[in-house]
Amino acid sequence: MATTDPHPTALGTALGMVASPAFDVVRAARVELVVADLDASERFYADALGMIVSERTADALYLRGWEERMRHSIVLRVGARPALSAVAFLVGGAGDLDELSRFFTATGADVRPAVDERTGAEILRVQDTQGFPLEFFHRSERVPSRLQHFHEHRGAPILRLDHFNLHSPDPLAAARAWLALGFRCTEYISTDGEPEELTGCWLRRAPSVHDLALTVGSGPRLHHVGLWVGEAAGVLRSCDQLASLGYASAIERGPGRHGVSNAFFVYLRDPDGHRIELYASDYWTGDPDHEPLRWSASDPSCRSFWGTRAPASWYEESTAVLDLDGREVELAHTRVDERSELMA
Repeated sequence: MATTDPHPTALGTALGMVASPAFDVVRAARVELVVADLDASERFYADALGMIVSERTADALYLRGWEERMRHSIVLRVGARPALSAVAFLVGGAGDLDELSRFFTATGADVRPAVDERTGAEILRVQDTQGFPLEFFHRSERVPSRLQHFHEHRGAPILRLDHFNLHSPDPLAAARAWLALGFRCTEYISTDGEPEELTGCWLRRAPSVHDLALTVGSGPRLHHVGLWVGEAAGVLRSCDQLASLGYASAIERGPGRHGVSNAFFVYLRDPDGHRIELYASDYWTGDPDHEPLRWSASDPSCRSFWGTRAPASWYEESTAVLDLDGREVELAHTRVDERSELMA
């Protein structure tokens, strides 16, 4: 039986604190990754996974899911080595960018207002105090949703970008920073001993399980990008299609069901090693009195409800992140290894 705890510990009480900042971060919206070969990337994301190509230029590929109304949610840009350039969030309005700028400047983060070259829309670029490259925007190019173009659907199909997961050497400090931005904790994993150590945290703005998750590990790094699939059968269908196209080795972990989030999943590695999760079947979290649900790090069902172990690569390998000048951010190492709790 899963060892979830409906009565949060002291750590859970702290994670359950709700801030009301002067700005409105709406949801996770976009990611930009550095890749080596656009042809290989297009074959994987468009031909094998079935995503829509919004545009391809000499140095970039723009992709979206079938229900999305923004022109793109994934940007793949050619560069020297695989890396994360930015994870981006939609905000409620232009005034929110000004408030966010003041907020991040007060924390000592590197803050740089910018303009989208295509649309002229304002963007706020931030390297936060944890080292992660962030962007915030309030306007985007709009396109018609192709959700009901069933005759065109390919792959699972992938419907939209859902969340980001970040590898953090100090997930508690990182969680506190995101809680101050108005995020709310839905679930967390912690150790059983004293002091209680946070090893995973799920944070949301939209009423789903998470827009952002934190996994303990050397960082800052991008652990994965989560892409929403409408049903569990679509995850299985994608695995069959990947294997039939010669991409069986891209399947790193799963398919399976998470304990945390209840989601049905599979983890993939793209041609540059970036980790992608196909993700279905989580649950509603929008009630104002939703309390964080605790999982014990010693419970094998928290990461996989069926008790299967993740491979070492899932804990140890992730995408390097770049600063706002395009330089790779130095890693800090963690003293906590969640896997040691499973062997205790």
